[in-house]
Amino acid sequence: MSLDTSPALAAQLQRSQREVLKLNPKSKKGRKFDPFIIAPMPDLKELKEGGAASVNIRLGTWFMAFRQGRLSLLDVKKLDQPDESMMQTKMHYVPFGGYFVLHPRSFVLGVTLEWLRMPNNRAGYVTSRSSWGRRGLIIATASGVHPGFSGCLTLELTNVGEAPIALYPGTDICQFFIHSARKVREMDKSRFVGKRKPSLGDVAFDDFAKALARYGSGARLPEPGPNAGGEAAPGAVSV
Repeated sequence: MSLDTSPALAAQLQRSQREVLKLNPKSKKGRKFDPFIIAPMPDLKELKEGGAASVNIRLGTWFMAFRQGRLSLLDVKKLDQPDESMMQTKMHYVPFGGYFVLHPRSFVLGVTLEWLRMPNNRAGYVTSRSSWGRRGLIIATASGVHPGFSGCLTLELTNVGEAPIALYPGTDICQFFIHSARKVREMDKSRFVGKRKPSLGDVAFDDFAKALARYGSGARLPEPGPNAGGEAAPGAVSV
């Protein structure tokens, strides 16, 4: 695995842009063209001269927050149904020029302004920018981007500082690193593909986890939360 440097990224983006504008489905060698696209396109001159190994990605206009007071416990056993999770969230639209206030010890999902399209021989990951991290904003948690992905990226934003932070759509929010990968035949088919708004994704208590729980309890899965006596239910630990 090798990390693409800024000049290489700029060259690849420029080459992809030329092919896309030609509307040519095949490259000069007669093979199907598989473009790497970031839209809006970053400043290629600035990218070439930057000397970094990443592309700065901007914050989009949609935010998803959990409703306060609606959720006393996130129970993985009850998250098999997407509707159950979505009922606990609220989507916020912030126009350009406006801002979203992220309070201390608060968490919200954001989305990138850029739409990404990864070729089948490239993968990437998102990390925080140190300039934001030094102000208490933690962005993403090693968010991986698979070959063949297309769409906007969901970002996990947490304020671990002591003061509220104003988040302005359109500002540089994170770094996107791209590296080479072995070509894949099947493109990314996850539910995150094609999204323009933040998405929760699936958290499921699958059959393997259920089997382990049955083995550990010897009988049935314990219900989380306090019992009638005010203590944690059998098999649950609360700290």
